[in-house]
Amino acid sequence: MDSKQLRHFVAVAEHQHFTQAAKALHIAQPALSISIKKLEHNLGVALFRREERTVQLTDEGLVLFEHAKRVLQQLEDAQLAIDELKGLEKGEVRLGAPSMMGSYFFPEVLMAFKSRYPNLKLTLVDAGTRDIRQMLLNGELDIGVIDDENVPEDLETDHLLQAEMVAVVAPEHPFAGCDSVSFPNFFDNELVMFKPGYFHRNFIERQAKLCGKEMNFSFETNLLPMILSIVKHEFAITALLSLVTEHEKEVVGVPFSPPVKIDLALAWRRDGYLSIADKSFIDFVKRYA
Repeated sequence: MDSKQLRHFVAVAEHQHFTQAAKALHIAQPALSISIKKLEHNLGVALFRREERTVQLTDEGLVLFEHAKRVLQQLEDAQLAIDELKGLEKGEVRLGAPSMMGSYFFPEVLMAFKSRYPNLKLTLVDAGTRDIRQMLLNGELDIGVIDDENVPEDLETDHLLQAEMVAVVAPEHPFAGCDSVSFPNFFDNELVMFKPGYFHRNFIERQAKLCGKEMNFSFETNLLPMILSIVKHEFAITALLSLVTEHEKEVVGVPFSPPVKIDLALAWRRDGYLSIADKSFIDFVKRYA
């Protein structure tokens, strides 16, 4: 079994189709079919069930698929490490962050980092912490910002900061003049929230269950500007990190009672390769925070 056969196998498994996999790999379909047959012959097992229009992994194929993905990721990591030593790569940081952190915490950080390291490429992906965890495990991201709770064993974390979650309302809302708001009172209002998968949405759902309250959604969206616009026009209220209300003067942040503190961490794959660029970025962000 060689790396080329593993790449061919993973492509077919992901596309569930030989023709589509061949196009993605930029090879002829007959060559791909021969490569898979050779792999199956060498292993002595069938890896796919051929159906009329698609192919499905056999039990043996499922086992190999998980190992193959890890092997190919490690080969990519090894190539990156060698390229860095040879001076072939200027370096890239692929960062995943939730909307609030991406919009209000990281812009200044990224610009300052880019000024110090002008040759490094920075890619910021906006996603919920659940998706960020999976993208880290899949090797699609180098570093991610996640809530420091129930972290998978395959991820390494380093504490970034503690942020307060607050109720966010329009200046004319009755809560705006309060020192704090309880969760039962919060859930008596119509809400606009991020979709499931974002850490604060998950937290709010848990609080609703603890209070025995139904969440009354007027809107669900992952677009932070839309959430803020809906709140400003008094169609609903929401819960966001206080760093948002510190920058948005047309809404008011009201602390919950008791106060809600969220621990956020930088995360990366425990068995993955952290490039020089990644390590420099982590150190830079920690100093900034």
